[in-house]
Amino acid sequence: MSLMLVLAAGIGGSLIGALVNYYGAMYLGRPFLLKFGKYFFIKPETIEKMEAFFQKHGSVSTFTGRLIPVVRQYISLPAGLSKMNVGLFSFYTALGAGIWVFILVMLGYILGDNQDLIAQYMREILMILFAGLVLLLGFYYWIYVRTKKELS
Repeated sequence: MSLMLVLAAGIGGSLIGALVNYYGAMYLGRPFLLKFGKYFFIKPETIEKMEAFFQKHGSVSTFTGRLIPVVRQYISLPAGLSKMNVGLFSFYTALGAGIWVFILVMLGYILGDNQDLIAQYMREILMILFAGLVLLLGFYYWIYVRTKKELS
């Protein structure tokens, strides 16, 4: 198999799935949450706060959310609810998904059928990604707070 085609298919599939969730949340999510959110302890104010958060931090949230297992499957929903710019959403989704696809494809290519080594390296990669994510979020927060203080 061609590594480039496998990478393109992985990123493309991730992007298509994310866009389905994004548009589903955009067109169906808000009315559903406003009508049935009270049963899930979601108030209209909570929806408005989430939308405001995503307007300010949607890009970094989408990118970092794609790097976190479990969160990566659901990050499209708040992006769609807040009607994040679809171009930015697609870019950051492809970038974040691309990192995972690249890691998984390279592990599969290098390690082949040895599943024990894959599990061992995956744990280390997750730890490195998590540490990098914490540093990235810390840096983003530091810049955001600093910029906000300078503007006020």
